[in-house]
Amino acid sequence: MRQVAVLLLAVLLLALMASVAVSASSVREVLQTQLQLKNEDNAGALALALSQQQGDESLMSLLISAQFDTGAYQSLRWKRADGTVAFEKTARGSQGGAPAWFIAWLPLDVHPGVAQVSDGWKALGSVEVRSQSAYAHETLWQSFLRIAAWLAGVGVVAAGLAALGLRRIREPLDAAVQQANALVQGQFMTIEEARVPELARLTGALNTMVAKVRSLFEAQAEQLQVLQRQAYCDGLTGLTVRKQFLAEFESALNRDDGPVRGGFILLRLCSLAELNQRQGHQQVDQLIQAIARAVKAYPDRVRGCLAGRLNGADLALWLPAPDVAEDTAQALAEALRSGLHGGEGGVHLAVAAVDMGRSRPMSQWFAEADAVLARAEQGTGVCVAFQRVADEDQPAQGERVWRQQISDCLDAGRARLQPFPVMDRQGLLLHWECPLQLQLLPQGEFLQAARWLPLALRSKLSAETDLRAVQLALTAIAEDGQPRCVNLAPASLQEGGFVARLRELVFQSPQSARRLGLELGESAAQLHFELLHELGRQIRPLGVALGLEHAGAGLAQVDRLYQAGLDYVKLDAAVVSGISGDASRAAFVRGLVIMLRSLALKVYAEGVNDGLDAQALWDIEIDGITGPWATGQMIKP
Repeated sequence: MRQVAVLLLAVLLLALMASVAVSASSVREVLQTQLQLKNEDNAGALALALSQQQGDESLMSLLISAQFDTGAYQSLRWKRADGTVAFEKTARGSQGGAPAWFIAWLPLDVHPGVAQVSDGWKALGSVEVRSQSAYAHETLWQSFLRIAAWLAGVGVVAAGLAALGLRRIREPLDAAVQQANALVQGQFMTIEEARVPELARLTGALNTMVAKVRSLFEAQAEQLQVLQRQAYCDGLTGLTVRKQFLAEFESALNRDDGPVRGGFILLRLCSLAELNQRQGHQQVDQLIQAIARAVKAYPDRVRGCLAGRLNGADLALWLPAPDVAEDTAQALAEALRSGLHGGEGGVHLAVAAVDMGRSRPMSQWFAEADAVLARAEQGTGVCVAFQRVADEDQPAQGERVWRQQISDCLDAGRARLQPFPVMDRQGLLLHWECPLQLQLLPQGEFLQAARWLPLALRSKLSAETDLRAVQLALTAIAEDGQPRCVNLAPASLQEGGFVARLRELVFQSPQSARRLGLELGESAAQLHFELLHELGRQIRPLGVALGLEHAGAGLAQVDRLYQAGLDYVKLDAAVVSGISGDASRAAFVRGLVIMLRSLALKVYAEGVNDGLDAQALWDIEIDGITGPWATGQMIKP
């Protein structure tokens, strides 16, 4: 476009200069002709007057002198018949209003007018008249200025029209460049078809290409879902297999977000071997599928629920909410009684429900559930048993007390970041993952987010805690220059003014902002996509990186993931755990990495415990690893 603009400008200037030159030359020719005619007419008139003086040289000299004084002449000369000069009158050349360079550029070459002087039949000589050309040059100069001004005006109008034409061409080109850049960044945008015929073909081809790439991405996402079902799902029931359920359960218990308490339900189809002998494998499979459908309805409707098949007879359901385990177990029992005809068909289904604090380890959850399940197995038909386990770590306080404690610790500065490394294949630090810890009591211990974040969410203080975490991270980056990432609660995006306050906080530290990362859970992309997109639009121009954590199979189900404006994704521990010994799991993770890389996203793995899993992740070209294994590698001498 610059070359076209320069070419147009050069042609326009050349045309204008040529027009000025031709016009000035034409005016010059006219003025020369007029001067030539003037010289000849004046010479003839003067010769006639001199001829009437009967050869009296005195009178002739006076007449020539009078003629010279009354006219604009450069010289008047009278020559005798023998060629000698009888009388001559000259004037100094006058420049007039024209500049010297103009006179030198366009000189007026005018021959003098010559006429014969005689006394009857006797030749007295000749008279030569040369008029003053300064006035002609001044007229020529004025004409030149007028012509140049008019042509300059025409040139400005022509340049404006040319600029509009170039802009009309450039707009679709710029849109095509923007579309190509968006495609490089993993975003599939279409542009309006250009009105210029040649560019219309270009934009049409680009839109077709983008549509094809998008269809390939969607096909890849569908293929990932197939790989996910093959790797993580039970073929008979469609529920998560035991290994994956345990990994997801462990990850859910270790996350910072989520409720303080939860519910866990175990379902066991008792005497499975006898049922197979009595009713046949096909009939028993239908019974198990019916139980699985009832269990699977909860994860399909409630986000965060986990359902899995632990073995042939046992199914499990994790409920991320307090005080719902007993009611859910009773609802399942009621639904299954009518479907299984428990007492009449000789089917015995034991249902155990446990409600306890999420801070307990997974082994204790299973131990409590097994004990309750043993009680349920003593009954007949569909039998339910429930146990609520008191949580000694969480005092029973009201929401007002929690809110006051969190507000007080934020005001008093009793908050700190606990860094965990994210390292690359060479063992170099990529960034520090920095969850926030709060000291709720002045002399108490600093608590992890899993202990206080549920309280902050209930007290509508997640936005305040997130802003404090960002402030601490910016301060730490300014001190040592090391990159840090801070976790944000998806609920904070719904707080009015949170994004604006966050942007203002980041804007005050432009240098540190370039080493800051903000992370949100996968649910933010699923539930609050528009808010996530707006967050990226506000903070990414300031140099802040934006990522998703705890990501897994749900990524393939996120609509418009390519438009989210992300920089990286951290795969959940439940996705990458055990990848070294499971080929189907490794195939799914590899496909997930390829899909995310096609969107120009970096991919990290979190919660890595085993060195073999780490090596398997390096083999599929993951960008970084965090978790206990990475922490151990970083502290080695």
